[in-house]
This record gives sequence, C-alpha cells and structure tokens, in this order.
Amino acid sequence: MTVLEVPSAYREGYARGATVDAALTERYLRHTTIGDPEADAVMAALNGHPVDQLQGWLRRGLDGGAGAIPDAPAVVRDFFDAIEPVPTWFDAELALPGCRAFHRHSEMFIGAFVGAVLIEGFSTLISQSFYITGRVIDQGVNRLKQNNRHLVEIFMPGGLERGGDGWKLSVRIRLMHARVRQLLDRSPEWDAAAWGRPLSAAHIGYAAACFSGLLLTRARMLGVELSDEERESFMTVWRYSGILMGVPEALSCATQAEALRLHRIGQLCEPPPTDESIIMANCLVNSAPVVAGITEPRERDRLTRRIYQVSRALIGDELAGQLNFPPARTFGTLTALRLKNRLEGLAGRLVPTFRQRRLASQFQRMLEVSFYTDEGMRYRMPEKVHAEEDVPQ
Repeated sequence: MTVLEVPSAYREGYARGATVDAALTERYLRHTTIGDPEADAVMAALNGHPVDQLQGWLRRGLDGGAGAIPDAPAVVRDFFDAIEPVPTWFDAELALPGCRAFHRHSEMFIGAFVGAVLIEGFSTLISQSFYITGRVIDQGVNRLKQNNRHLVEIFMPGGLERGGDGWKLSVRIRLMHARVRQLLDRSPEWDAAAWGRPLSAAHIGYAAACFSGLLLTRARMLGVELSDEERESFMTVWRYSGILMGVPEALSCATQAEALRLHRIGQLCEPPPTDESIIMANCLVNSAPVVAGITEPRERDRLTRRIYQVSRALIGDELAGQLNFPPARTFGTLTALRLKNRLEGLAGRLVPTFRQRRLASQFQRMLEVSFYTDEGMRYRMPEKVHAEEDVPQ
C-alpha cells in the first residue's frame, strides 16, 4: 500500500505506525477504505422496500434465521445463513468465567467503559460519522445507555448463544452501522478522500480492541483483578461479539496482548483528535450523570467534575488535554478507587451477606444505566443522515 493510497488524514500516521509494526499498520490502514461487504450488501438489497417490511425481515431474521424470511431478498437470507455457524474457538462454557468476572465487578467495568474506553474510541476519526449524523450529540443519553446495554447483554450467561439478546444486539449494531455507512456514503458532508469509508472496518476492529483488551487494562487501573482464565474468557466473549458486529478476521483479537497491540497501532495511525472528537468526548462525559438519573443541577455538576477527574486519571493528561477536558488534580484518584474496590471485595469474602447485597445493588444500577424499553429490541433503520430529521412517520 503506497502513501497515496492511504486516506489523506492518515498519511502522517502511516509513517508513525510503520516504525512500530509495519505489517499491522498496513493492515489497519487498508481497512480504513473498507466497510462491511456482507452487511453493506444487505442494506443495498433493502433499498426501496417499505419500512414495515424491512423491519419485519430484520426482526424475523434475527429471531429465526434465513428460514423465517423466505420472502426476503436472497442477499438478506444469505447474510443470516452466514452468521449462524458458531466459530470453533467459541464455547458458551468457556465464556462463563468472563461473564462472572464482569458481573462481580460491573460497577468498575462500566465506570472504565464510560470514563475511558468510549472516550478513547471517540478520539479517532470514527467521531466524524457520529458527529455528522448527530446520533450522539442529539441522543447522547440514549446512545450511552445503548452502549451499556450491549456490554451487559453479551456478558449475561448465554447472551451470545443463538437467540440471546447479546447475540441479537451485536448483529443489530452491525446492520445499523451498515445503514449509517450507506447514508454517509451518499452525503456530501463525508470526505472519503480524507477519511476513507464511514464506520470503516478499521474503526470497528479498533473499537472491539478497545472494548476488550483496553477495557481490561482500564478496569485493572480501578482495582479489578482477574485471573488468567477470567481474562481469556472475557476476551473470548468480546472476540465473538466483535465477529457478529462485523470485525473482519484480519483485525479480530484473540488475546489481550493482540487487542492492546491493535489499539497502539490505531493510536499511531489516527490523526490527533479533531474538533468533532472533542465535542463527542465531552458530550459523553456530560451525558453520564443524566444516564445515572441525576438531574439536580448542583449534584449533576459535582458528578460531572468527578467523571472528568477520573477520566483524566485513566486516559492520561496528554489525551485529556487534546480533548479540552477541564484541568483537574488526579494525584491519588485511582489509588482511592482501587482501595475502595479491594476493601469491598474483602468485606464480601468475610461477610457473604454483604457480597450478596453488593452484587444485587450493582446489578440494579447496571440495569438503570442501560437502555431497555417496554416494546423490547427495536429494528428500525434510520432513513435520514441527520438524527434530528429522522423522525418516524
């Protein structure tokens, strides 16, 4: 791949990444020009069909596979056939240690997810897609809750088995990305020469690496200690969810070390945070207190300042500065959180009833900050590029 074949925003990063790992750098940058061929073909085949029919096919396909949609276009049936086989390396039993570890430390995992990993993901050019559509700016609270719900569901025991909500949500996210990619491909606001494809395969792979290996790292900074078996299991869960979300095999990470390597190369290849990244990251931080149900202005401001402080301690002063986070003293911040987490863990081992109450409380809070609706999972695909114009008729 020559420099001229690389989208212009990545050309300086090409040189940085190549000095560390030339092969992975080329693989990453090649995927900035690729979307998701299979899911993109589904969206192309669904063009022109009535919205109700489209939603029905997606709902029945996710629930029952290709056999449940005999009247759908062949490309759509082929897509659902292709995602049915379970990878040979995935076993629901092997996923259980990771699931148990996540729920044992769900408060810290979600804290690391919201306070660091999502922000680090949006520091890349993936922010351009979400900024243009407005699907975080205008709908930040719901978006954050949806991200939390996906995290919760894939770590439910059996969540990634066929028909589980984690399985269906992962595929739904893939199809949603394909629909948004289709809309942005047609939009004059998207600069393909500079940015490559919207929601590119590189960015989906990078996001999965962040949500798996980097999340383990950030959670450990908050005091979460896992066994080797639990870490391997955690990575297996995210690896399978990533495949269902459209991560290509070339960027699928089996181990934490592989995920951190991909994150590192992505960091080097990506340009410095843009104005859109700055807006997106700060939007996420300011949405978090509302997601937590805090509406009183003073309490909300206090929690927002606290999130900025913890986030800066997790992501580092350099990135926090690039994202225009407010100044904050972080000395001792993570030490205090680690101590709190470890003391609560010790109390749980010494007093089983305390552990049970703590787990129940964590689970309740986890549900409260996740997106659930009375009508269940939604299958509506956006019709307009901009969220504020995309109002169901």
